[in-house]
Amino acid sequence: MTVRLSRPGRPRLSLHIPVLPLLLLVSPLLLLLALALAAACLAARAAPMGVLHGIGQLLRALPGSRVEVEQGRTAVLVSVSRVPGIP
Repeated sequence: MTVRLSRPGRPRLSLHIPVLPLLLLVSPLLLLLALALAAACLAARAAPMGVLHGIGQLLRALPGSRVEVEQGRTAVLVSVSRVPGIP
């Protein structure tokens, strides 16, 4: 994942963030998210496997996505790219 920050009159800042170490860092939060998802599925009477399938499809669609946010004179671009060699 690449995050670029550009502001007028300042050099462009570009950060390359590897996703796997980021996931390992937030993995304790993912456990809490899984419990919240299970509770939400029970409350809404939704099929947990169907919800997980939908989340999986969303995550597989992320590579190639670009999100651009502009506020005033500051612009942030986040682009998600696929790592070569990983399907």
